Amino acid sequence: MKQALQTAKSNNPELRSERLNIDIAETDITSAKLRPNLNFSAEAVQMMNSSDFEGNTNWNNSPNREEMYQLSKPFQIAGQLKNKIAVANKNFELEERLFNEVERNLFAEVASKWLEVWTAQKQLQIIKTAKFNVDTLVQTNQARYRNLVISKTDLFRTELLAKQYNIQYKTAAQEVINQQNELKYLLGLETTIEIDSEDEFLFSIPQNIEDLLEQALENRSDMQAAKVFSESSDSNIKMQRSFAYPQPELGIIYNPQNSVPHFGISASIDLPFFDRNQGEIKKSQIIKEQADQEIVTLQTKIESEINIAFANYQLQKQNIESFQELLEQSQAILDKVKYAYLKGGTTIIDFLEAQRSWLETQEAFYEAMQDYRQGYIQLLFTTGLINQLAQ
Repeated sequence: MKQALQTAKSNNPELRSERLNIDIAETDITSAKLRPNLNFSAEAVQMMNSSDFEGNTNWNNSPNREEMYQLSKPFQIAGQLKNKIAVANKNFELEERLFNEVERNLFAEVASKWLEVWTAQKQLQIIKTAKFNVDTLVQTNQARYRNLVISKTDLFRTELLAKQYNIQYKTAAQEVINQQNELKYLLGLETTIEIDSEDEFLFSIPQNIEDLLEQALENRSDMQAAKVFSESSDSNIKMQRSFAYPQPELGIIYNPQNSVPHFGISASIDLPFFDRNQGEIKKSQIIKEQADQEIVTLQTKIESEINIAFANYQLQKQNIESFQELLEQSQAILDKVKYAYLKGGTTIIDFLEAQRSWLETQEAFYEAMQDYRQGYIQLLFTTGLINQLAQ
C-alpha cells in the first residue's frame, strides 16, 4: 500500500499536471519582483510653410523643426512592490497546499483501488479453494459412481456445482485483471502490476478521537490551504490599499528646439479624485471575510467527518473480531460433513449445503474485512495522515 502511494505520487499523470500550477505560481513571484520599465518617447514637429524656413535652409534642416526626447520611470510607492511580492509568495504557498489537497484525494482513491484489488484477489482465492475442493470431489464421485457407491443424481449435483464454481472463478479472475488495470492507471504505470495480498497496511494512528481531531486540524491539507488563503487575503488587502496611492513618474527631457538644445526634467502623477481603488479594496475585505468563514465551516465539517469515520472504523473493527469464530465453525462443519459424506454417513445435500455455507461465510468475512480496511483508509483520509504515508 505504501509503495503504491509513493508510486502514484511520482507517476500519476493527473498529479503531474496539477504540480505545474505550483510552477505557474512561482512565475508570479518573479513577475511581482520586477520593477516598472523605463519609458522612452520621441517627438518631432516640422514647419509646414517654406516661407517660414530659416534663410538658405531646406525643410530637412534642423532649424526648421523641433524635436523632443523624454526618458522617464514610474515609481512604486506606499509599499506597492513589497505588497505585490507578499501576495505572490502567499499565492505560491496556497498552490502548494492546494496541490497537497489534490494529493490527499488521489491517495484516498489509490488506497481504495488497492483495497479493491486486494478484495478481488481474496475473492478469487476462496473461489479457487472451493473449486479445487469440488473438483476433487467430482473425481472421487466419478470413481464412486463407477463402483455403484452413489447414484447418478449425486454425481450430477457434484458436477453441476463444479461447473458453477468454474464460471465464478473465470468471472473473479477477470475482475482481478480489471481492478489491476484501474490501479495501474492511477499509479501511472504501463507494466503489469501485482499487489502484496499479505500486506496488512495498518499503520499506527491515535486511538483517541480528540487526538485524531487535533491531527486533522493540524495536518489536513484543505485546512492548511484555508489558513494560507486567509493569510493571502490579508496580504491582498494591504496591496489593494497601497494601490490607492498614485504612481508618480519622473524623467528627463532633451529638446533641440530649432537647433538650440534644451534640457529639462518631467514629472507626472494621476490625481486620485475619483479612482482610489475603492472597489478592489472592498472586494479584498469581503474575500478576507469569506476566507475566515471557510475556516470555521471547514472546522465543523472536519469534526463531523472525524466522528463518522472513527465510529465506522470502531464498528468494522468489532465486526472483524466477531468473524473469527464463524470462520472456524464453517470450516469445521465443512470438514466433518465432507468426511461423513465420503464415508456414507450423510447425503450430498448436506455436503452441498455445508460447502455453500462455507463459501458464503468466507465471502462475508472478506467483505467485512474490506469494509474495515476501507473505514481505516477513510480515517487516514479525514485526518490527513494519508499524505504522510507517501513520504
